[in-house]
Amino acid sequence: MLKMIAIDLDYTLLDKEWKISARNSEAIRTATDQGLKIILATGRMAASARKYAHQLGLDLPIITYNGALVEQGLSGEIIHRQVIPVSIAAKIVNELLAKKIFFQAYIQDRVFASEPNPYSLRYTRMTGVEVEIADIPELLAQEKEGLDKILCLVKEEESELIRRELEKAYGDYVHITSSKNNNLEIVHRGVNKGAALQTLAAKWGIKAEEIMAIGDSPNDKEMISYAGIGVAVENAHPEIKRIADYITSSHEEDGVAQAIERFALVQSFLCIKII
Repeated sequence: MLKMIAIDLDYTLLDKEWKISARNSEAIRTATDQGLKIILATGRMAASARKYAHQLGLDLPIITYNGALVEQGLSGEIIHRQVIPVSIAAKIVNELLAKKIFFQAYIQDRVFASEPNPYSLRYTRMTGVEVEIADIPELLAQEKEGLDKILCLVKEEESELIRRELEKAYGDYVHITSSKNNNLEIVHRGVNKGAALQTLAAKWGIKAEEIMAIGDSPNDKEMISYAGIGVAVENAHPEIKRIADYITSSHEEDGVAQAIERFALVQSFLCIKII
């Protein structure tokens, strides 16, 4: 029987209006009522992910920043945090500025950009979190711990080249993934949704084969590979579809609910009947 379900947010659980559908909400609540642990797993910052825990009315764990920060959705209790150290973050930030690559820097519930831009305005509309304009090198000079994540917005055709350059220079210190073809998400080396999911599973004594993970993007790869049942939504990146055990309907067609009903709720029902 499944004991845990990890679900990505954007383009997986959320529809095009960034909302959780009634059917998806019902499936999650029913799974919770039947004793399953539900985890939201996102590249987003916690401040923009908490509202979905509030919408569901569940104090469930939220994996944010692709695993760099894990906290309880309602109480805000921090379960795990692993940042990019200031010394490394400063070098990356200076290189991005020199190459004129747009980026946003994240520190827990705050996000910063070097100058106003259309992407940051859209980000605020999508997440409800205002992007603060700051001198980021100066900000880092005063920061004691480091950055949870650096997000770079790049041209799709340049994405792979920039990734390789950054990995060559900083690959011993950071992990680089993406949630879309035009972005690069930089976190501490060893940080990913799969590693965070494994940490939570160990905390509760849950085995990988007792976990289902649902996602759509390259930053979901590690958790889909780790889980006993890896599920890709129909609109997922081809790489994610290739490694998934099952492909469900798209994020616009309640694909999450369909996967939960197929592998969790129906399974639980059958086990109850057999007993």
